[in-house]
Amino acid sequence: MAVSLTQLWLPILLGGLFCWIASAIFHMVIKHHNADYKKLSNEDDVADVMRAGNPTPGLYHMPHCTDMKDMADEGMQQKFKQGPIAMISVFENGMPPMGKLLGQQILFYILGSLLLAYVAVLSLPAGADFMTVFRTVMATGFLAYGWGIIPYSIWYGHPWSNCVRYLIDALIYAAVTAGTFAWLWPGM
Repeated sequence: MAVSLTQLWLPILLGGLFCWIASAIFHMVIKHHNADYKKLSNEDDVADVMRAGNPTPGLYHMPHCTDMKDMADEGMQQKFKQGPIAMISVFENGMPPMGKLLGQQILFYILGSLLLAYVAVLSLPAGADFMTVFRTVMATGFLAYGWGIIPYSIWYGHPWSNCVRYLIDALIYAAVTAGTFAWLWPGM
């Protein structure tokens, strides 16, 4: 007997909620992501220079190269040799809108659980045993929550230690979601 998405509304919502709680624990209690970012020794000077340029919110790269063929230019090569080479995220000024960000984060986890539920209903019948549901949702959950972070260390200079921390998070989110789905999987 097939399982429908509507039968999984509770594990979808609870899986999302439990992942959001786990994320809050990682960031507010364990704080293992505090090591993800470093402070510039001349932060105030850099902020003054950036403020003078008045950048709008967005993602910036320096030295900036519009086209890869520009990398052949001697002046561009010199900029890369001199450094620094940086990617800079510029946000709106002011304190982070925590309510909005937390709302978006829980929505991310609920939608992630919805997508995992979709994969599960395509691949698992009603009455599937706990470990079969757990393994299926765990594997797809890890892919959903973690695998995409790896290119940030390959291409964008994110330290591999940051990547490992996010992959550990993804493994835990996947396990939390998998446990929730396996616990509440519909019987025959």
